[in-house]
Amino acid sequence: MTLDFFKRIETQYKSKLPFVAYRKPNETRVNGLLQQTSDLYFTSDFTEKGFVFSPFDDTEKTVLIPFGNSENIQVDFVSEDHGTSVKEKRFEIIENLSEKQQHLNLIKKGIAAISDNEFKKVVLSRQESISISEPDPVAVFKNLLAYKSAFVYCWYHPKVGMWLGATPETLIKIEGSRFSIMALAGTQDYKGTLDVLWQDKEKQEQQFVTDFIIDNLRSSVERFKVSDVETVKAGNLLHLKTMISAQLKSESNLKKVISLLHPTPAVCGLPKPSAKQFILDNEHYHRAFYTGFLGELNMVTQRQSRSAKRNIENRAYTTNKKSTRLYVNLRCMQLKEAKAIIYVGGGITKYSDPEREWEETVSKSLVIKNVL
Repeated sequence: MTLDFFKRIETQYKSKLPFVAYRKPNETRVNGLLQQTSDLYFTSDFTEKGFVFSPFDDTEKTVLIPFGNSENIQVDFVSEDHGTSVKEKRFEIIENLSEKQQHLNLIKKGIAAISDNEFKKVVLSRQESISISEPDPVAVFKNLLAYKSAFVYCWYHPKVGMWLGATPETLIKIEGSRFSIMALAGTQDYKGTLDVLWQDKEKQEQQFVTDFIIDNLRSSVERFKVSDVETVKAGNLLHLKTMISAQLKSESNLKKVISLLHPTPAVCGLPKPSAKQFILDNEHYHRAFYTGFLGELNMVTQRQSRSAKRNIENRAYTTNKKSTRLYVNLRCMQLKEAKAIIYVGGGITKYSDPEREWEETVSKSLVIKNVL
């Protein structure tokens, strides 16, 4: 059964037909959506049903693999955890001194803009190309599945390209009118314990994201609930996480909520307009789908409930709800020809130290490099 699943994915890829294979965090079920034609579909108002893949720049179109034009396959798959050969790979990364200096200069420019009150925070990133003799996306996807707490995916469209990733961050989960959002920010290496000290820079980053979500969604929701901040592990890294949940107002819709949220301060900056413009003007490449979002859109799910008021015999009955689960596209790569293009970045605030920010991108790149 497992071999059949991955063989179907390989066949779809060799046939140059669109597909996505993915596994949600802390689950064993791997889903595959195999589009029957090579047509390129887009969302218009996020009322469609399918799997969406959206770029960082919210003025660009969101790609859709529609449920109605695709075959859905599934398999249970459990992968072993990876070891992290951090020391061996760290030296390979920092040999490119010109790339390092270019990123340091970008960070310094961002800090200067913050000092000039252009914005409070900006997320600056870079890409790194690694030569691969024979790219095998299915093999890489299987390796990524070892990151059990991440949303892991392999996405392909012949007119767009091949992307893979293992992201720790949820953009939004909606079931019916209930939704939850993850505010994730701050990064440090995992050294065997979650009991760590966080600096003011990371704490401020986290608070920026949380405040942004609450302030921007206040008019669209009711009954906010905000969790305590906790330290969570993602691969070889630690982050600060807050969960925010609420009830959507009847007049709110998904397109509006997404437009208010994306891109969040965790991947863009604050205020959003000025930080985003700085990124578009000053980063040395086009982010494309890195720091965009992806996931299931308006999937109909079934839930079993019990209610003595509605059913005298108190028997279980089934209700159908629309479910949307979208994840921020972090810890990702693009396979292009004989190269793996890795995308990494970090949040810059007035407390940022350029050298430490560079080292953070090095640590983040290992999440992907360890599976190649």
